[in-house]
Amino acid sequence: MHVIGAGHLARLRLRAGLVTGRRIAAPPWFLIGPGVIAVGFLVIPLVALLLQAPWGSFASIISTPSAMDALRLSLITSLIATAIAAVIGIPLAWLLAREILPGTRLIRALVIVPLLLPPVVSGVALLAAFGRRGSVGGFLFDTFGIQIPFTTTGVILAETFVAMPFLIITLEGAFRSFDRRFEDAAVTLGASPLTVFRRITLPLVAPSIIAGAALCWARALGEFGATITFAGNFPGVTQTMPLAVYTALESDRDIAIALSILLLAVSVAVLVALRGNYMRGATRS
Repeated sequence: MHVIGAGHLARLRLRAGLVTGRRIAAPPWFLIGPGVIAVGFLVIPLVALLLQAPWGSFASIISTPSAMDALRLSLITSLIATAIAAVIGIPLAWLLAREILPGTRLIRALVIVPLLLPPVVSGVALLAAFGRRGSVGGFLFDTFGIQIPFTTTGVILAETFVAMPFLIITLEGAFRSFDRRFEDAAVTLGASPLTVFRRITLPLVAPSIIAGAALCWARALGEFGATITFAGNFPGVTQTMPLAVYTALESDRDIAIALSILLLAVSVAVLVALRGNYMRGATRS
């Protein structure tokens, strides 16, 4: 029997391009070009936005009361929408993953529909359901005098409708893939279903919850079409940052660019902070 020496084995590993378990190989040429084009397509508009920004008057533009009101409203409504999506979306994602509900496939398809609808159509659908003459909104208005459209509540409802599917889809995959033996072990030790869900299931999918919530929040923060259709564009009440940018674009392009950069900066800062906190928590654990 021929015995391969250590030196010969090392040479074989080098020829195979393996060093410390990693393959050393040039990336396929047919992937480099499209990849570079994709990066350019995503980065060039952002760079152009920064290059054309009115930096001389930037501070005065973003510090105006109207800009601050729009930013404050955007942050508050998007955070509330994300919280609502988490409270009702996490249980639904778990039910879809376990396929407990009858008609799970139909429900899953309906959850995806808001992702496919044009935002304006989502706004029209919300008006049909929650408007003063809507299926639900008519009852609320006639019985309790509650009007949802063209209010801050309408903004939150529109943002929740278009953003919650991101959270549900992300978490359903996580609930499907994690090891259920931990839950089974907890049950055999006498843990109640609520304890298992709170102490075992949720911690195991915590990274996916953070990722899904971040996607949900980002989508809610940038929502435009459903909001302007269902809630209107009233400064201080329903005018979020995307609507303020749209309004400014009709009168002063510099103001629109400055507000766009402010919204971009806030989004990036929050997402980076969430990612940093998650990474530190994962390291400690």
